[in-house]
Amino acid sequence: MAQSPAGGPPRKTWMVDMPSTATAKTARSGKPIVKTVVKAKPPAIRPARVPVGGPREQAEHDRRERTQGSGHARAGLTPERMRERMVERLAASGIRHPAVLAAMNQVPRHRFVDEGLSSRAYDDTALPIGHAQTISQPYVVGRMTELVLADLPVAPRLARVLEIGTGCGYQAAVLAQVVGEVYSIERIRALHDRARDNLRALRVPNLRLVYGDGLLGLPQAGPFDAMLIAAAGEALPDALLDQLKVGGRALAPLALTRGRGGEQTLCLFVRTGRSSWSTTLLDAVRFVPLKPGIA
Repeated sequence: MAQSPAGGPPRKTWMVDMPSTATAKTARSGKPIVKTVVKAKPPAIRPARVPVGGPREQAEHDRRERTQGSGHARAGLTPERMRERMVERLAASGIRHPAVLAAMNQVPRHRFVDEGLSSRAYDDTALPIGHAQTISQPYVVGRMTELVLADLPVAPRLARVLEIGTGCGYQAAVLAQVVGEVYSIERIRALHDRARDNLRALRVPNLRLVYGDGLLGLPQAGPFDAMLIAAAGEALPDALLDQLKVGGRALAPLALTRGRGGEQTLCLFVRTGRSSWSTTLLDAVRFVPLKPGIA
């Protein structure tokens, strides 16, 4: 979950002290910027389909639309108009993919933030969602979604995508508008439950939420055409990269320097063969830390 733009054996770790446009592979294993973080066998997790909302959920959805939209109404703007303005700003900022812009115009971001922050829901900024986590700023959501769609090994509507870090569910909802299947893992139980509640009334049939350790991935649902990791670590575990199809893409922020406030870079990993990967360093970003286990 982005805040704003801006172990294992060491044999598989590749240092990233290179220009921002670099593309490279390790000579030994072909895996870029990889550290074996988790050795445990993945638990048998059954992906849960987001329930289709019934009359009760729809009534709650309507209530939240009225109350959370009140901040915009006081300013003389409806949530729909605020969303249109947000999309106009995204297009002006460089988000070009029509399907991405349409998806972000479709998903009501104000439903994914606290009621007290609803008046800021369509600002281009990250907002707190509790548990030291944030909902990513709209530009970062659009940018990462656009990068996921570029050069997929299959048509987008056939693509299977894994997200690590569900948070409040907003990024997953946007992804589900543009690809065939989305699986999203959250390690914090309260956020998993919140995302499920946020998404229930939106009736997203191709999105499945999982409560579990994201560093293990979801091998029983893979392999995946793309992955989106919404938290920053020093490296990506082999367990995730190994669940990508050949030609598949993984987007992840990496913490290039340790400590609070350290530099982070959004990286694109592409599986170029059975045992080879390429890495491209992209944008400077700021995400919450990538952590193992569940809470």
